[in-house]
Amino acid sequence: MSLLVVVQPKATGPIDPVRSALMARVRGKDTRPELIVRKSAHALGFRFRLHRKDLPGRPDLVFPRLRKAIFVHGCFWHRHSGCSKASMPKTRVDFWRSKFDANVARDARSIAALRTMGWSVCVIWECETSDRRVIARKVRAFLRDRRAA
Repeated sequence: MSLLVVVQPKATGPIDPVRSALMARVRGKDTRPELIVRKSAHALGFRFRLHRKDLPGRPDLVFPRLRKAIFVHGCFWHRHSGCSKASMPKTRVDFWRSKFDANVARDARSIAALRTMGWSVCVIWECETSDRRVIARKVRAFLRDRRAA
């Protein structure tokens, strides 16, 4: 019998229990931006599957017949370049930087893997969901385009 030991990297700086509790409440599915995109796609007459586990990155919306996938990314967690919501926490900067870098690298690997499998991929950012008309145009353009996006 072998024993597997997982070593967690040491956190630099104190861990704020209030911040920890706040971050623990952050959801990965059924977020407000995701629901906005889902409602928009449904209103346009498109039907989809959610979070398919058999696809790289578990896209938020999957359109199997069209071989298209949509990721709805939070600007903070996925580092939307130039967005004010992609701020860096002031405490434990090294921890957060490595976490964000890992998120961005994982996103790039997932998108590349999907494209290699012949899927078209669209990323919709949280900050874009504030205007539902813009989202409707973006979703319509992506899903009606017969070429790879």
